Amino acid sequence: MTYAAALPTLTREWGMSASKAGFVQTCFFTGFSVSMFFTSWFSDHIGSKRIFLTFCWLSAAAALGFALYARSYSEALWLFAIVGFSQGGTYIPAIMLVSQKLPSERRGAGVGWVLASMSAGYVGSISLSTGFTATHGYEVAFMVCAAGSVLAALFGTLAAKRSANIVSNAVEGARPWSILFRDRRSMLLTMGYIGHSWELFGVWAWAPAFLIVSLGDGFALGAVGLGIAIVLHLSGFFSSFTMGRASDLFGRRIVLLVMSALGTACSFGFGWSGALPATILLLFAALYGFGAIGDSAVLSTAMTESVPQDVLGRALAVRSILGIGVGALAPFAFGGVLDQFEPGAGWGWAFIVLGVGGAIATICALLLPADLSEQKSRQRSPAGLRRPPRSWQGCPNPPAM
Repeated sequence: MTYAAALPTLTREWGMSASKAGFVQTCFFTGFSVSMFFTSWFSDHIGSKRIFLTFCWLSAAAALGFALYARSYSEALWLFAIVGFSQGGTYIPAIMLVSQKLPSERRGAGVGWVLASMSAGYVGSISLSTGFTATHGYEVAFMVCAAGSVLAALFGTLAAKRSANIVSNAVEGARPWSILFRDRRSMLLTMGYIGHSWELFGVWAWAPAFLIVSLGDGFALGAVGLGIAIVLHLSGFFSSFTMGRASDLFGRRIVLLVMSALGTACSFGFGWSGALPATILLLFAALYGFGAIGDSAVLSTAMTESVPQDVLGRALAVRSILGIGVGALAPFAFGGVLDQFEPGAGWGWAFIVLGVGGAIATICALLLPADLSEQKSRQRSPAGLRRPPRSWQGCPNPPAM
């Protein structure tokens, strides 16, 4: 989020159009998606722990390189792509490490906490980047935020210390493409992830700039950055772990449906809200941040339960290159829409473009078959007692439960 938070300043100092500014973000997400594909694939063969630790330290080095050398649009294109590539290598291995440790009834909450920690990092990134850009320049802001990647590598090393490095013994020739699309559930989860990624990456790239433009005249830039970080990503922090836990209790499908519908509704309305009073606009942004990421942990958890564990890394690799590969284009498409209007006039239509992805995710959630959590819920009587097992139903005297 360092670049996104400094975007109004960088657009001016680097002489970028909205399309160019969005394309830098697209390069980041492209690197992210390519990295996720290869590292997820090789996590089955090399082990997710080894991949995770390697890319933790690569991320630290890439962030420092971006901070030291990104001083123009052309330099930022390839440097930010490298940052995206290095960070993408930690994402799926972290989810796999959690899913390997936790049973199904706790997995949603566990994966939710991983994604919640990302949102917490975004809060710090936007706050520091906006504040230091306003007071010391974007160069100092980049360096301060790069220090966070070094801390991340240290904490990642400690976190993975007691985890086993599990290598899959799956039969060679397993085809994740056919695994993902072999049944209705995994196919719809993949299509839903594509729509979710389109909406979410566009929101992350452009919502901070929209709020800075809408609120900046009446507030100090540092205060605006802190407000954006809190409402947009702290809400996402709570959304990730609460919705992950909710999916453990009430079922993956119902949580996916509610959260994707909420994110879509926000996308269709957010870009038209710039003239609202500051308090209402920030509350709207908080709701948007909550809805846009709320289905992320649930989509990942549901996928870990829909494909065999011995090919999970490869299946997630294919899903990632499809979802994040498409989502990487969203910031560029958003900027392209903005360039078609007078300055400040195209925000509403640009956010509607993001809402198309949310609508696709909502439709996919609606069409999902009932999952295991929902089936368990339905097996409870109104009094909270479990029904007799199916083999005993209809017997005159079933055993006491």
